Amino acid sequence: GYTATHQLYAHHSLVHLMAFSITVRRLDSSTHPVTVQLQSLFVPQSQDLDLTPGPGFQGAHYIYGQTLVPEVEGGPRPTVHMLWTPIPQSLTLGGEERERCWEFLAAVAGSEEEAKRSYSAGLALVAAGSLHRSHIRAWAALRRGCSVELDGPPALRQALHGCLYYLLSAVPPQDSPGVPFHGISPGGLSNGTRGEDYWGHVFWDQDTWVFPNILLLYPAAARAVLQYRLRTLEGARRNAQEQGYEGAKFPWESAATGREVCPEEIYGAQEIHVSGDVLMAFEQYYCTTQDQQLFREDGGWELVEAVAQYWCSRMEWSEEEQLYHIRGTSAVGMGWKAEVWSHLVYLNFAAALARDLLLPVPEEWEDRARKIKVPFDEERKYHPEYDGYSPGEPVKQADVVLLGFPLMHPMSAEVRRNDLEMYEPVTDPAGPAMTWSMFAVGWLELKELQRARSQLQKCFSNITEPFKVWVENSDGSGAVNFLTGMGGFLQVILFGFTGFRITRSGLLFDPAFPDDITKLNISGVSYLGNKLGVTITREETRMEVTETCWDPPASALEAVLESGQRFPLREGQSISFPTAPGWIQRSPGRTP
Repeated sequence: GYTATHQLYAHHSLVHLMAFSITVRRLDSSTHPVTVQLQSLFVPQSQDLDLTPGPGFQGAHYIYGQTLVPEVEGGPRPTVHMLWTPIPQSLTLGGEERERCWEFLAAVAGSEEEAKRSYSAGLALVAAGSLHRSHIRAWAALRRGCSVELDGPPALRQALHGCLYYLLSAVPPQDSPGVPFHGISPGGLSNGTRGEDYWGHVFWDQDTWVFPNILLLYPAAARAVLQYRLRTLEGARRNAQEQGYEGAKFPWESAATGREVCPEEIYGAQEIHVSGDVLMAFEQYYCTTQDQQLFREDGGWELVEAVAQYWCSRMEWSEEEQLYHIRGTSAVGMGWKAEVWSHLVYLNFAAALARDLLLPVPEEWEDRARKIKVPFDEERKYHPEYDGYSPGEPVKQADVVLLGFPLMHPMSAEVRRNDLEMYEPVTDPAGPAMTWSMFAVGWLELKELQRARSQLQKCFSNITEPFKVWVENSDGSGAVNFLTGMGGFLQVILFGFTGFRITRSGLLFDPAFPDDITKLNISGVSYLGNKLGVTITREETRMEVTETCWDPPASALEAVLESGQRFPLREGQSISFPTAPGWIQRSPGRTP
């Protein structure tokens, strides 16, 4: 004769607040009291924290303390403060009541002041009856500016919406600019049994797999991701110094300080390509936003310079080949990543940025960028995984294919195809979820639409029901809420289906999608201070500037097709043209 509903959510704008409610609603005309029992497994103890009970606050229990162990010897021990509503053993709907809702709050923050402020704000919204509505409104505002819709199979649409939801849940909300952001772990805030989900540490997953999607739709959150790396730069400098190198080496596993926190020493020492992944994110951000303040005033240039110095100090000259190598990297494929990333990203971007900022460019950077070895088999016309690689040898995950995207290394369609053909059949089918996305993007580049669809389809074995939560491996093992896999999947849609490529000269596009998809609509594509709505079908592409920033003023834009046709992009005026390759660029000689 009644329903009891339990609702639990992390409040979207009050970022330190978890809320849950119990609603009991009578279904018939009876007048007897209805009592539901509550059971809470929470105890105010932790094997990782030294906690002390404090005085109650506005009816809430309060505990506070520090981590038991610092990240590095002598380092800081972060503090935690928690307030929570006491949980009764039962709740009773009175005989004369038809419906009643009980709301409970928990606030967790790094300071007592912030925890109490969040809890008080939550109580005020509860009193006004608008706690959940304010959460919904915050999400609705975000989704209006970050919407991706496609006409296609329901399973694909649901996967897309799920990925957007979980990724946007992991980034700072639009109205919390003062809250420092601590990066994106492969599992977000999820935590499995002890030893799973990477302890919340931040890997290259953030910078290479998740970041491009955030940047395209939500550049303010992308900036917060970069600011996390800026705050940990000094730790990265210490990492390089301790290994006998110059500059900054970002850790394989990063947390609060930027020092290496990987529990297995070999990975911390040899998984060195992460420094390039960080720099690639900075380059993509710079090309998309031209935010010079980040680089002139907020430490961006110091980071770029430090990573370039690190790579120069890591290189060794081969007299035999008359080329530079990077030695001492981990297992198969990692040396390839380090060398190619350094050639394509670290030094070339560092030199170009120095010119933009009117700073001197060290001659060493340009010399080494020209002379770093990029493995290539002239006979078979493909890129070997490493020197001595034999075709057919198994590989763990997509790595060489990343050379085509996201690195955009110049190569012919023949070489791009050969790389895909070489590695697709030998890549571990039980490898991590993001792998197949990169093969899908490659086949979309080559307009092999069904091959792209078959690769994308492999991702679906990593999606669990009913809430479309991804797991790291297709057998259900590994991290839960695996944002890395979701990031790769979203890149197929946001960069593969559209053909978007972020370059220094413009935002390229070259749409292509499989037969079972008829339309793609993206609202909120951010480029040079503008927000664009883009709708693509096989026959027609429509674009419109829906919003223009005035502080600082956005660049006026135009769309240019490979045929030479030009279409000015003005706010509120839609343009359309037959779907074809082209690019979006600054409009020469026109103000917004």
